Amino acid sequence: MIPLRDIIPSRATPCITVSIVILNAAAWLFELELPRQALPAFLQTYGVVSADFRAPALVTSMFLHASWLHVIGNMWSLWIFGDNVEARLGRPGFLTFYLLCGIVASLGQVAMDPTSTRPAIGASGAIAGVMGAYVVLYPRSRVLTLVPLVVFWEIVEVPAVILLGCWVVIQVISAGAIAVTAGAASAGIALMAPAAGFVAGIVGVLAFRLRRRSTQYWAGSENR
Repeated sequence: MIPLRDIIPSRATPCITVSIVILNAAAWLFELELPRQALPAFLQTYGVVSADFRAPALVTSMFLHASWLHVIGNMWSLWIFGDNVEARLGRPGFLTFYLLCGIVASLGQVAMDPTSTRPAIGASGAIAGVMGAYVVLYPRSRVLTLVPLVVFWEIVEVPAVILLGCWVVIQVISAGAIAVTAGAASAGIALMAPAAGFVAGIVGVLAFRLRRRSTQYWAGSENR
């Protein structure tokens, strides 16, 4: 299934979402321009390496990607779901939320394999957080999706909860595939970053809603 767009129009220009997409695209083009022999060292420095942990890499790693499919898939998902979440959280709140989800996702990966020497890169954890927030904020939303049906393609409306559930299943299947070739521990690591980001998104947006309701309650009390 290829998601095209959700049915909820954005209430404002998603400036932060657009800026994140542009930054990721610029970083990917920069990676492409690097000499082949220089790229591994670059990723070791700016990706999250558990065995050589550097705090700044928690942020820089989420703007780096490993392939065209990696970056396009992540940015397309962010474009579909990010604008509505940004509209609900506000621009500063959404930026903070996005970065925190990415950081939590990377820390989850580090915790799973603290001795790994491979750099972990990608925005999957942060975008998983955005997806988790979307499910909480828009549980009845639907997504226009391109679905292959044997000999032809059809565009159908799929409930967002089902579509994002399929995404989680794909992560599990991908982790299983890694387990076959690289061992069960690697599968857990492959799944941990988006899983941690997804949970962080759900918890974070619930906390945001609770805080807003508390603020509105006390503001109302003062006005009485």
